[in-house]
Amino acid sequence: MGFDRFRFGVILRVGFLLITLAITAWMLARTNWYLSATLLCAMALGQALLLVHFATRWSREAARFLEAISFGDNSANFSGLARDRSFGDLGVAMNQVMERLRTSRAEREEQAQYLQALINHIPVALITVEENTSVQLMNFAARRLFEAACTTCEEFTRYGAEFATGLENLGPGEGIILRMERRNGPLQLKAAATDLFMGGKRRRLISLQNIESELTAQELFAWQTVIRVMAHEVMNSLAPMTSLAGTAHELVHGVLSQLPESDAHKAVLADADDALETMKRRSEGLLHFVQSHRRLTKRIVAKRETVPVRRLFARLERLLAGELETRGVRLTTSVKPLELEVQADIELLDQALINLVRNSIEALGERSDGTIGLIAFSDSDGRVVLCVEDNGPGIPASHREKVFVPFFTTKRLGSGVGLTLVRQIASVHGGQVVVSEREGGGATISLKI
Repeated sequence: MGFDRFRFGVILRVGFLLITLAITAWMLARTNWYLSATLLCAMALGQALLLVHFATRWSREAARFLEAISFGDNSANFSGLARDRSFGDLGVAMNQVMERLRTSRAEREEQAQYLQALINHIPVALITVEENTSVQLMNFAARRLFEAACTTCEEFTRYGAEFATGLENLGPGEGIILRMERRNGPLQLKAAATDLFMGGKRRRLISLQNIESELTAQELFAWQTVIRVMAHEVMNSLAPMTSLAGTAHELVHGVLSQLPESDAHKAVLADADDALETMKRRSEGLLHFVQSHRRLTKRIVAKRETVPVRRLFARLERLLAGELETRGVRLTTSVKPLELEVQADIELLDQALINLVRNSIEALGERSDGTIGLIAFSDSDGRVVLCVEDNGPGIPASHREKVFVPFFTTKRLGSGVGLTLVRQIASVHGGQVVVSEREGGGATISLKI
């Protein structure tokens, strides 16, 4: 129908043009009305221009339509064409296409915003790397993990050469465990990667998941199993041996006390008495050692409550005031901000901090200027960090991982239980314990919850 109206319009305009040209030709040939002929020529030229404008209107609108699509201009409107009786159908169709494009673009933008929000709220750190050179995307979790924005892969070396090399060599579909060195302490991360192709370029999507707590929990569980089996077997053998050694010691000691000094067997029995006493004492010592480590096999359940850290530190000062005064150690506290609160099992937290403070007291030895600091603050991840630092000899770098292993101790009479128990308490709170060197000398042990 629209095409018929367009054809009729062209025929009508051509007819008027031909009539005008015919009249003009007659005037020039039969009359001397040159002025009128000139006016008719001008009219014919105008009609020709109008005819061209009318005939090419659809092509101009089509070109504008295609240009709008090419440049993504969804604001183009063809209502004028739609109101034209000759091109109405074409204008309506173009408007419908533009409306669908606008709707489609709005849906894509909404979907992109949704996906962006979803990526930013995923607790797993996600980064995209283009051709192992530039970092294209980091979600909120990744920014918190890296503590700063990274734009190139070379910046990964800030977190350890091994970490940067591991990410560089990580292939699609692979998963590895990487150690990330951060200012707040090292982390164990599970890294996985997949390749994406966008715009003809390869981009690698890398996910980094903090599994420090899971690894610590698995390690503690393994140690608990070993200690439980060992304690059961050792105590089954030591208990009767200790009892028999004590009974034999009492019998020999009784016989020895009744023999006269001149008896030739008295010296031999005295040696046997000393040997049995030594055996009894060592057996009791081993029993005490095993029983102290059995504490690690007990399942700890944290009953969380909210408590101001200042009140927690004040209670520790009161509990340890006697020991600190006896050893001549000065205790300082620092809480930032002052209203900082921690959600934890207070009894377990007290036990962990008391162990750490007593370790520091023993590390200070006989120093006359011994100082222990209790420091609390909130880190960049929003976790509460409780630090116990001292100005003692510090912990050698080679021992900083070993101090959490059961039975390991650098003290002559130590049991190797204290720091392992502290780590277990941190684990049930979903936290971790980090050993570092104190600025100016000494050691800092940080409990992150």
